[in-house]
Amino acid sequence: MANVSSQDLGIQPIGKLLVKQAVPASIGILVMSLNILVDTIFVGNWIGSTAIAAINVVLPVSFFIAALGMAIGIGGSSIISRALGADNIEKSLKTFGNQITLTLLLTVSMVILGLYYVDAIIPAFGGKGAIFEPAKIYYTIILYGIPFLALSMLGNTVIRAEGKPKFAMYAMMIPSVGNLFLDYVFINILDFGMEGAAWATTAAYLLSFGFISWYFLSKNSELKINFSHFGLQRSIVSEIGSLGFVTLARQAVVSVTYLFMNNILFDLGGETSVTAYAIVGRMLMFALFPVFGITQGFLPIAGFNYGAGKYERVRESINTAIKYAVFLATIIFILLMIFPEAITNLFTQNPEVLKETPTAMRWVFAATPIIAIQLIGAAYFQAIGKAIPALLLTLTRQGFFFIPLILILPMFYGELGVWMSFPISDILATIVTAYYLNKEIKSTLLIQSTEKE
Repeated sequence: MANVSSQDLGIQPIGKLLVKQAVPASIGILVMSLNILVDTIFVGNWIGSTAIAAINVVLPVSFFIAALGMAIGIGGSSIISRALGADNIEKSLKTFGNQITLTLLLTVSMVILGLYYVDAIIPAFGGKGAIFEPAKIYYTIILYGIPFLALSMLGNTVIRAEGKPKFAMYAMMIPSVGNLFLDYVFINILDFGMEGAAWATTAAYLLSFGFISWYFLSKNSELKINFSHFGLQRSIVSEIGSLGFVTLARQAVVSVTYLFMNNILFDLGGETSVTAYAIVGRMLMFALFPVFGITQGFLPIAGFNYGAGKYERVRESINTAIKYAVFLATIIFILLMIFPEAITNLFTQNPEVLKETPTAMRWVFAATPIIAIQLIGAAYFQAIGKAIPALLLTLTRQGFFFIPLILILPMFYGELGVWMSFPISDILATIVTAYYLNKEIKSTLLIQSTEKE
């Protein structure tokens, strides 16, 4: 789990390198996901099942704003990885400075708008009836910390681009552990209810921002920027925007999905169905942590080697990442098919939620073994700077397949139609991604590898 320098990304064996990059990323995602999971368990048991639904309503709005930082981070990190691979240090520094400026400008503006329109936004995302008031409390407090979360997401991707996955892991672990401790204090001991849950999460964002700031100001980072790097440069902003838009579009579609899901499920099954979806959503974040970790570890490897013209290593990294991710996704699938009832019991003792959630969980995770192809395929195009294919493949599952399915299938199958939409969209998106990824490998990587020889 040792750190590697940026130059090691083009030298070390792909399998060994992917493990070095993916294990810390997976651990960081695991701890962050456990934080979300345990946070939901605390809220469900100490405040109530309605509070789980309330947080689920708020997440798509807050995460969309924070995703501006992630989008700018991933878009810029693709540039940084390729610039480091091409030994263009000045471009990597300028890119990092522009990332920070863009993130601050956009997230602060979005937070102001989000607070101004709070009473319209919450009902639109399913915060109706008994869910509205706790959702509004949580939403208002969380938004204060969102710019710090966005900057943390930005910094995390840049740390990975430098080949320092261990520090990226710490950046995810520190706020997660802090949030759980503060949850216990604010909710269980001080009995602050939803306000306590919100302030614990906001304080955790500040912890993450503090650690990442220390990293870049210390000797650990290769990127030592100065004030001249913060001035926006049109060509860099355009490249960050085109690549980062892929991530932002993905999160925008996720937010729209939450909007449809919460409203459709509220109409079909009320607060119980919204709560069931909230629990399944937490498991989607948690259970797939090793697959997401491999995807995160794959990005800088593919980007650096593509920038360095080492196309055979790029092809090897694709094959290795898919192989590892499919194996792990299959193990996750088996466990979730066997133990959905036990998992649901951790979150709530509400009999109606306990009855509905296991069936939903089995349907949602039914196509899990093949999702690695989707994730690695879309990540590859983003890593090498091909924004349009990356955008289209990213939108394939939820934008082109899932949203139309959840609008159509419930008309025939009711609530079951909502849950059936998950595996169907996964299968269709995987077929499309596999086709275009295979075409790219044959038409670009193999040809360029042959030409270099």
